[in-house]
Amino acid sequence: MSPIIGVLKGGMSSERAVSLKSGEAVAAALRSRGHTVVEIDVGPDLPQQLIAGGIDVAWIALHGAFGEDGCVQGLLEIMRIPYTGSSMAASAVAMDKIRTKRMLQDVAVMHLPGDRVWRTGDGIDDDLTWPVVAKTPNGGSTIGVYICKDAGELERALVKCTEWGEEVLLEDRIVGEEITVAVLDGTPLTPVAIRPADGFFDFEAKYTKGQTEYIVPAPIADAVTTSASAQAVAAYRTLALSGIARADFIVDADGIPWFLEINTIPGMTATSLSPMAAGATGISFEELVERLMKSARLHLQPSV
Repeated sequence: MSPIIGVLKGGMSSERAVSLKSGEAVAAALRSRGHTVVEIDVGPDLPQQLIAGGIDVAWIALHGAFGEDGCVQGLLEIMRIPYTGSSMAASAVAMDKIRTKRMLQDVAVMHLPGDRVWRTGDGIDDDLTWPVVAKTPNGGSTIGVYICKDAGELERALVKCTEWGEEVLLEDRIVGEEITVAVLDGTPLTPVAIRPADGFFDFEAKYTKGQTEYIVPAPIADAVTTSASAQAVAAYRTLALSGIARADFIVDADGIPWFLEINTIPGMTATSLSPMAAGATGISFEELVERLMKSARLHLQPSV
């Protein structure tokens, strides 16, 4: 008897709308391959929904808080339901941009933008080099990211960022071509270049048709592809990720790919970046979704 696959989508984060689209696409892909699928809009009653649906395997298509940060993964471990993607611990670390950078800063292949952490109650340092990029550490889809040209803009950005938490990551701004490298089961896929119409790949640019041009393979030098791919794999392995993840970079004028972040549950529609990269290597969207389902597992074993 084939397993019942629960596609977890929606959820309770600011990226709910995006997650609903990912979940719908994943469910359709699985059904097209003959699988039995139950779509679950995740809320506080998730345990009851999983039991009522008789779920054997969870395909996590959640983005942001309560889905990409280890919370759902921990619940599934307790309920002993195998799931796609990274473990609870790996998800929690990768979701936090500050902790991710601290874990990666001693990895030799990494090029990380300089940064400092601002905390509620701190002042604004006089030695900042403008512009500076202010980021809420646990945001996704470029939500809570602000490019600040002076102290006044930074003050306003800090007010918005601290709606998410007491820490704000302040990074040196790297100017150049934005690319992304997906890693599937430890193997890098074809890099994709991202060219937003207004120069900033924000939420609107990501999800408004025609606002961004995507080029695959990215028109970059072979040496840049090699460096970015190596860095993406190094991040994937250092953070002990599983399944598919997507690392984002800015390639500067000297051809150096600067690592920005890595996403453990990247967008998953037929036109999303990771499926786009997989398609360039001959892996169809349906094949990719099914492959990830077959890799679902539990990461923790009871000690009793």
